[in-house]
Amino acid sequence: MTMKFRIWIIILLVTISSCSIQKHLPKDTYLYNGSEINIKKTSDNKTKSGPVKKYLQKTTFPTKNKMIFGYAYKVGFWYALGEPKKQKGFKFWLLKQFGEPPVLSNKVDLKANADNMQAYLENKGYFKSSITDSTKIKGYKMTAVYNVLLTRPYFIDTIKWILDSSKLSQDIFASKNKDAFVKKNQQFDLENIKAEDKRMDIYLKKKGYYFFSPGYIKTYVDTTNGSNKANLFFSVKKDIPLNATLPQTINSITIFPNYTLLNPSPDTSKQGMFEYDGIFIRDTVKNFRPYALVHSINYRSGSIYNIEEHNESLNRLINLGALKFVKNRYQQVGDSTDPSKLNVYYYLTPYKKKTITTEIGGFSKSNSFTGAQLNLNWKNRNLFKGAEQLNVNTFGAFEVSSKDSLRKNNNFRLGTEVSLSIPRIISPIKINNSQNFLPATKFSFGYVWQRRQLLYTNNFLRFQYVLNWKKKSSIEHSFSPLTITVNNTSKLSEEYLQIVSKYPVLQYANKPEMIVGAFYNYLYTSKDPNAKNIYYFVGNIDVSGNILGLIKKPDSIFSKKIGGAYFTQFVKVDFDFRYLRKLQENTYLANRIFAGIGLPYGNSGYIPFSRQYIIGGASSLRGFPPRQLGPGSVKTTADQQVSYPQIGGDFKLELQTELRFPLVAQLRGAVFAETGNIWTRTDLLYGKSGRLTSQFLSQLAVDGGVGLRLDVKILILRLDVAIPFRKPWLPAGSEWLNNFDFGNSTWRKDNLVFNLGFGYPF
Repeated sequence: MTMKFRIWIIILLVTISSCSIQKHLPKDTYLYNGSEINIKKTSDNKTKSGPVKKYLQKTTFPTKNKMIFGYAYKVGFWYALGEPKKQKGFKFWLLKQFGEPPVLSNKVDLKANADNMQAYLENKGYFKSSITDSTKIKGYKMTAVYNVLLTRPYFIDTIKWILDSSKLSQDIFASKNKDAFVKKNQQFDLENIKAEDKRMDIYLKKKGYYFFSPGYIKTYVDTTNGSNKANLFFSVKKDIPLNATLPQTINSITIFPNYTLLNPSPDTSKQGMFEYDGIFIRDTVKNFRPYALVHSINYRSGSIYNIEEHNESLNRLINLGALKFVKNRYQQVGDSTDPSKLNVYYYLTPYKKKTITTEIGGFSKSNSFTGAQLNLNWKNRNLFKGAEQLNVNTFGAFEVSSKDSLRKNNNFRLGTEVSLSIPRIISPIKINNSQNFLPATKFSFGYVWQRRQLLYTNNFLRFQYVLNWKKKSSIEHSFSPLTITVNNTSKLSEEYLQIVSKYPVLQYANKPEMIVGAFYNYLYTSKDPNAKNIYYFVGNIDVSGNILGLIKKPDSIFSKKIGGAYFTQFVKVDFDFRYLRKLQENTYLANRIFAGIGLPYGNSGYIPFSRQYIIGGASSLRGFPPRQLGPGSVKTTADQQVSYPQIGGDFKLELQTELRFPLVAQLRGAVFAETGNIWTRTDLLYGKSGRLTSQFLSQLAVDGGVGLRLDVKILILRLDVAIPFRKPWLPAGSEWLNNFDFGNSTWRKDNLVFNLGFGYPF
């Protein structure tokens, strides 16, 4: 804090403290001190008055000035500095940031507030309640006082639709009552009635009633039967338009795939128009194959209008990835005496077909390396005129680490990846994909050259063939019938060879390997991200080497090769389950369980390093840096950390819980606790201490800490500070941290772990 800034703060505080708000108030006016609501219940009313009082408070206006210990500090600053003559300049900015004009008593409309409260109570079923208003003066402040007599609320007894013999009435009668927002024995609530009107409107729009709206429904409330019971009667208004009473049939569908606002095509123009699969297309420049557009529309001429098919078709067109804007329009057929037919028009604005972008940025990886990367990406959004997307990405990067064991072992990477994404399933196996969501087939091929400065050079080749599809909005499937990864190590340095000669087990770190297999991924997410309970589940199955094992039949680990590389054999299954419980607005209890099992067999003594489970870091156990925990009760050596591509295991268990709560403005806080570890199936890499045994619970690490999150809408910046409470590599009986000395710099260095990240940890 500079001296100049301190002087400003001192001047500001002195000015405010010396200012009296009362002497600046206009004659016969007071500073508004908010509202006081007193609720008295009738003897037969057993409902809680607290929630009612809370909502009544929200109906009063205006909002009083911000205060500290009863003092309107912003008003004091406003009067001390004086109202600016111009709406600009330093004085105006200062008042806008630190001051606010007074809210005076003459701005308060007691009757209007009382009427708002009365309306709210009636909307919630408190039909015979009453409100009186008055004011309370204390010094230079005025408080609005509202005395509420809260009667027993009314509950719904009978719910009935008054219908005739029309088609509209028949469809309303067929609606499922179990989905209704208004139910018998429920407290009367106008919001539920409005929600029921909207539900019925959406239900009817699924049945073809395009021109229907919630405003066409009328509700009668009968409270004359006594016992605080209300009967509800719904009906359709008699004076609604004729077309709103009829299901609409699609007459024709027309697509304009090259629509622009600068030169829009008239709907009536027939030039360049042709028909494909019952849909008219006006494409004079032939940018798209007809099938690419038509297969995204779920209905045809002669179909009954359905709002779900309307939304799904728009969603499929948008997800093609080749269209910048998508909109449509429904128009009643004008030249027909039948008011139940619609013409549909789709207006599509494509992206620029070919683009090239450059990105440069820094990163921090879970293996303790930080660095920078340059990406050059070329994209063709419509390669074969079927919305196929071809991506060619070339990159270069370097990585360094501040860890003593990794220092000077800088990494340099160069690579390229070519991927082709096709908006349909290409597979010899039939997959039942929902017509509501656009499937995709993706082929990708990549090559990466990596030099670990003091050690060796890695060459990676990867091919993947992946199918993605959905059956529901909350469930997504990914299946790769074939994935191939080849890893070859060369140009071993003298330093590395010396390390290997000293520790022969390190030779396993860089054996040439080939992973030929398949994987399946299942993803489930809750539909409503604002619900009280939010769920997230990911399940994975990864297999490798089954068919090759039948052909080659290895006798022992690392006994068979293909093309000079050992082929891997393993089965890997894991799941990641997360549960968020909304406690109140912006306050959540977040929980996570991750469990994974990897079983190497045949030609493999361990899961390939690129598939191993790792633990620790900003999105895992935050009290333990990456490469510093496990497997089991092992404390990895500096040579292991340098030579192995990563410190990982064949098994993993991780449990995390975190309380997230608001602080001020966009700043959020968190308190968390975590436990977990990784293990190996054999003692090949780390010895017996790393193996999974029946005593695995005694090898769990435990940490906890606090965090801050800055939510700037487009991203969340996160800082977590964690303490490792239990270190499983320490001798038995001394694993738990039993002394806390925050004032000791050595203790802080050994026990405080800082994590920076983007987004939530889970």
